[in-house]
Amino acid sequence: MPSQADLKLIIESTVSGLGYTMIGVDYQARNKNSLLRIYIDSKKGINLNDCQIVSEQLSAVLDVEDPINGRYTLEVSSPGLDRPLFDKKHYEEFIGRDVRIKTLIAFEGRRNFKGKLLAVIDNRVEIEVDKQVYDLPLADIQQARLVPID
Repeated sequence: MPSQADLKLIIESTVSGLGYTMIGVDYQARNKNSLLRIYIDSKKGINLNDCQIVSEQLSAVLDVEDPINGRYTLEVSSPGLDRPLFDKKHYEEFIGRDVRIKTLIAFEGRRNFKGKLLAVIDNRVEIEVDKQVYDLPLADIQQARLVPID
């Protein structure tokens, strides 16, 4: 199987060729049927038809390139109100917003954080949770999502 970077490049070139922006790739390897979830966006937003167009084209490209061993399910989705944050630029774009972050390892006894994203400094994010500021390395973040605005 190619590296995550190679897989991401194949997907990103296909998605951008269709006029959409790839937000991120979530690949979950499983024993019988892995999951490949692609998040897309555009200036006009994303609807079900957009997801279908990208899914059909990606499916054809992935069948030819065959970058994933074994069976997998392909899902194409909009980022939604609880938009996932994948890259440093995503964190920078949403400074000041409330986020949920789950880390790979514990920081000060916790792995789950929900609070205001204060800053992105080098490859670290600062989040304020219950009036305490945590400094988390991007490399140690397993998952991050925006908290939808009420």
